Amino acid sequence: MGISRKATARWEGDLKSGRGSISTPQSGLMDGTRYGFNSRFGDEKGTNPEELIAAAHAGCFSMALSAKLTEAGHPPESIETSAEVDLSMEGGPTMTAIRLKTRAKVPGIDASGFRAIADDAKQNCPVSKALSAVPIELDAELEG
Repeated sequence: MGISRKATARWEGDLKSGRGSISTPQSGLMDGTRYGFNSRFGDEKGTNPEELIAAAHAGCFSMALSAKLTEAGHPPESIETSAEVDLSMEGGPTMTAIRLKTRAKVPGIDASGFRAIADDAKQNCPVSKALSAVPIELDAELEG
Protein backbone atom coordinates (compact mmCIF):
# COMPACT_ATOMS: atom_id res chain seq x y z
CA MET A 1 0.00 0.00 0.00
CA GLY A 2 1.28 3.47 -0.87
CA ILE A 3 1.17 6.72 0.99
CA SER A 4 -1.68 9.15 0.38
CA ARG A 5 -1.54 12.89 1.15
CA LYS A 6 -4.46 15.29 0.99
CA ALA A 7 -5.09 18.96 0.41
CA THR A 8 -8.36 20.76 -0.10
CA ALA A 9 -9.24 23.92 -2.01
CA ARG A 10 -12.40 26.00 -1.76
CA TRP A 11 -13.29 28.68 -4.28
CA GLU A 12 -16.10 31.24 -4.03
CA GLY A 13 -17.20 33.55 -6.82
CA ASP A 14 -16.02 34.25 -10.34
CA LEU A 15 -12.40 33.98 -11.48
CA LYS A 16 -11.28 37.60 -11.15
CA SER A 17 -13.17 38.80 -8.09
CA GLY A 18 -13.60 35.48 -6.33
CA ARG A 19 -11.37 34.10 -3.63
CA GLY A 20 -10.18 30.77 -2.46
CA SER A 21 -8.53 28.98 0.40
CA ILE A 22 -6.28 25.94 0.56
CA SER A 23 -5.89 23.62 3.53
CA THR A 24 -3.68 20.67 4.33
CA PRO A 25 -5.68 18.80 6.97
CA GLN A 26 -3.13 16.04 7.66
CA SER A 27 -0.26 18.34 8.59
CA GLY A 28 -2.31 21.39 9.51
CA LEU A 29 0.43 23.54 7.94
CA MET A 30 -2.04 25.39 5.78
CA ASP A 31 -5.46 26.06 7.24
CA GLY A 32 -7.51 28.26 4.99
CA THR A 33 -4.46 29.80 3.30
CA ARG A 34 -5.69 32.44 0.94
CA TYR A 35 -5.28 32.36 -2.84
CA GLY A 36 -6.94 34.19 -5.69
CA PHE A 37 -6.61 35.71 -9.12
CA ASN A 38 -4.43 38.58 -7.90
CA SER A 39 -2.10 36.36 -5.83
CA ARG A 40 -1.64 34.16 -8.88
CA PHE A 41 -1.43 36.71 -11.68
CA GLY A 42 -0.52 39.82 -9.68
CA ASP A 43 1.34 40.67 -6.50
CA GLU A 44 -1.41 40.43 -3.90
CA LYS A 45 -0.54 38.59 -0.68
CA GLY A 46 -1.54 34.93 -0.78
CA THR A 47 -0.32 31.74 -2.36
CA ASN A 48 -0.91 30.24 -5.79
CA PRO A 49 -0.62 26.83 -7.47
CA GLU A 50 2.74 27.61 -9.10
CA GLU A 51 4.32 28.63 -5.78
CA LEU A 52 3.05 25.44 -4.16
CA ILE A 53 4.42 23.34 -7.05
CA ALA A 54 7.79 25.12 -6.71
CA ALA A 55 7.86 24.38 -2.96
CA ALA A 56 6.95 20.73 -3.52
CA HIS A 57 9.58 20.34 -6.24
CA ALA A 58 12.38 21.98 -4.21
CA GLY A 59 11.58 19.77 -1.23
CA CYS A 60 11.26 16.55 -3.20
CA PHE A 61 14.42 17.15 -5.20
CA SER A 62 16.46 17.94 -2.07
CA MET A 63 15.31 14.71 -0.42
CA ALA A 64 15.98 12.65 -3.56
CA LEU A 65 19.45 14.17 -3.92
CA SER A 66 20.24 13.42 -0.28
CA ALA A 67 19.13 9.81 -0.71
CA LYS A 68 21.16 9.30 -3.89
CA LEU A 69 24.28 10.93 -2.45
CA THR A 70 24.00 8.78 0.67
CA GLU A 71 23.52 5.62 -1.44
CA ALA A 72 26.72 6.56 -3.30
CA GLY A 73 28.63 6.80 0.00
CA HIS A 74 28.62 10.61 0.22
CA PRO A 75 26.03 11.71 2.78
CA PRO A 76 25.55 15.47 2.40
CA GLU A 77 26.14 18.00 5.15
CA SER A 78 23.52 20.30 3.63
CA ILE A 79 21.45 20.84 0.50
CA GLU A 80 19.63 24.05 -0.34
CA THR A 81 17.35 24.07 -3.37
CA SER A 82 15.15 26.73 -4.88
CA ALA A 83 12.61 26.08 -7.61
CA GLU A 84 11.12 28.62 -9.97
CA VAL A 85 8.02 27.83 -12.01
CA ASP A 86 7.22 29.95 -15.09
CA LEU A 87 3.62 30.50 -16.12
CA SER A 88 3.03 31.77 -19.66
CA MET A 89 -0.21 33.49 -20.56
CA GLU A 90 0.13 32.93 -24.33
CA GLY A 91 -2.69 30.70 -25.53
CA GLY A 92 -4.00 30.38 -21.97
CA PRO A 93 -2.12 29.82 -18.71
CA THR A 94 0.55 27.14 -19.15
CA MET A 95 3.54 26.14 -17.06
CA THR A 96 6.44 26.53 -19.48
CA ALA A 97 9.58 25.94 -17.41
CA ILE A 98 10.88 24.90 -14.02
CA ARG A 99 14.34 25.90 -12.86
CA LEU A 100 15.92 24.05 -9.95
CA LYS A 101 18.97 25.63 -8.33
CA THR A 102 20.75 23.60 -5.70
CA ARG A 103 23.84 24.21 -3.62
CA ALA A 104 25.20 21.38 -1.50
CA LYS A 105 28.00 20.67 0.93
CA VAL A 106 29.04 17.08 0.29
CA PRO A 107 32.34 15.77 1.65
CA GLY A 108 34.42 13.43 -0.49
CA ILE A 109 32.82 13.92 -3.90
CA ASP A 110 34.09 15.76 -6.97
CA ALA A 111 32.05 18.15 -9.11
CA SER A 112 31.42 15.70 -11.96
CA GLY A 113 30.30 12.93 -9.60
CA PHE A 114 28.02 15.35 -7.81
CA ARG A 115 26.54 16.59 -11.07
CA ALA A 116 25.80 13.05 -12.28
CA ILE A 117 23.98 12.23 -9.03
CA ALA A 118 22.10 15.55 -9.11
CA ASP A 119 20.96 14.89 -12.70
CA ASP A 120 19.72 11.45 -11.64
CA ALA A 121 17.81 12.98 -8.71
CA LYS A 122 16.24 15.54 -11.07
CA GLN A 123 15.03 12.81 -13.41
CA ASN A 124 13.77 10.49 -10.70
CA CYS A 125 12.31 12.46 -7.84
CA PRO A 126 8.54 11.81 -7.74
CA VAL A 127 7.63 15.46 -8.34
CA SER A 128 9.95 15.69 -11.38
CA LYS A 129 8.29 12.59 -12.79
CA ALA A 130 4.83 14.07 -12.23
CA LEU A 131 5.88 17.31 -13.92
CA SER A 132 7.63 15.67 -16.85
CA ALA A 133 5.50 17.59 -19.38
CA VAL A 134 7.29 20.79 -18.30
CA PRO A 135 10.97 21.36 -19.21
CA ILE A 136 13.07 21.18 -16.03
CA GLU A 137 16.48 22.84 -15.84
CA LEU A 138 19.01 22.11 -13.10
CA ASP A 139 21.82 24.34 -11.85
CA ALA A 140 23.71 22.20 -9.31
CA GLU A 141 26.92 23.22 -7.56
CA LEU A 142 29.05 21.97 -4.71
CA GLU A 143 29.95 24.44 -1.98
CA GLY A 144 33.06 24.49 0.13
